[in-house]
Amino acid sequence: MRRFGWIAATAALVAAVAVPRQAEADTMDPALARLVTDENCRAPGGQGGLYYNPQSGYSRCGTDDLAFAKLIGEWGFALAPTAMHPARTTGYGGFDLAFEGAFTNISSNAQYWALGTQGKQDPNNKLFSTRNTGPDSFLQVFSMKTRYGFAPLSLPLGILGMELGTKIGFMANSNIGILGADVRIALVEGFRTGIPAIFPDLAVGGSVTTLTGNPEFQMTVAGADVQLSKPIPIAGSVVLTPYLGYSYLYIFGDSGLIDLTPNTDALNYCGYQGGNSPATPDPNKPYRDGQPVCGGGTSADFNNTAVFDPVRMQRHRIDAGLQFRFQMVRIGAHFVTDIVDPTEANQDEDSMVATPDPNDDPNATVNKFEGMPRQYTLAFDIGLVL
Repeated sequence: MRRFGWIAATAALVAAVAVPRQAEADTMDPALARLVTDENCRAPGGQGGLYYNPQSGYSRCGTDDLAFAKLIGEWGFALAPTAMHPARTTGYGGFDLAFEGAFTNISSNAQYWALGTQGKQDPNNKLFSTRNTGPDSFLQVFSMKTRYGFAPLSLPLGILGMELGTKIGFMANSNIGILGADVRIALVEGFRTGIPAIFPDLAVGGSVTTLTGNPEFQMTVAGADVQLSKPIPIAGSVVLTPYLGYSYLYIFGDSGLIDLTPNTDALNYCGYQGGNSPATPDPNKPYRDGQPVCGGGTSADFNNTAVFDPVRMQRHRIDAGLQFRFQMVRIGAHFVTDIVDPTEANQDEDSMVATPDPNDDPNATVNKFEGMPRQYTLAFDIGLVL
């Protein structure tokens, strides 16, 4: 019963952490409206903001899907599970509560980070500039994690341990929240004596992470990992556990409905009177098509609401870490990096798009992730094992 009390307390803490921290945008919040292929469709305001350009007529801004794909790829690596754990589970009824900080490098000098994130806000007019002049070099993710062990299954070659984990957190300098869960099965654990005790523990696991608090895009990262570890007892009360593993990620990224001229209200610019229907007919059309009926303005800016192409991306990572435990308290350090170049890992048809350069061969294609570097994450955690 005491363990269920700890779980209830953890759930209350999770609810407290899940409350949105603030409504205003932060410097590393997404600003997908800036990612366009034709800047002539709009004009920046004198003090910031992006407005519809009347000179463009009905020409659409067009979405820069290559920039969006790279942003999703780098965000996905940073927000994915770190797989920061040894292969051995907490054991039947065991409970682990930990706090983790993870720091992932990004291509902060790339154009897609400068345009795709908010940057600083003018305190007087509350408008953002048209680019972020100082994106963070590292995405910082802070989270609370729990692990709970289930009844093990005895096998002829050892004990099959099972464990369920949860995660809740947020990305610094943004309103992006993170929710995750994972399940782990220890294929080989429980050997304490004899020759089998020489071999390391082996575990496999699966995880899913999703985002909250961000209306501009949705992301889900599914993962699978394999871990090897070996606990080394020292002086009876200290256990040092090095571990090594591989993890596979599949990133699902989809944009919301993005207004590419966010500082122009299309309804007011049109003088909107309703849809072209029998109730509010357009006198200039003999048919009723449901299109906006304007009073003294133009409906051209309605064309500048768009959805980016969906992103589906694979990442292959290798990780290594070290956990130090003294009685109930443990601390850990962890490093994870790509072992396959992101471009090489994504050579399927969904990763290829028509070249955005109109002077190129119209049949030529380019990889969405071309030029993306490998990333790495440094993570640290501290926790209690009950």
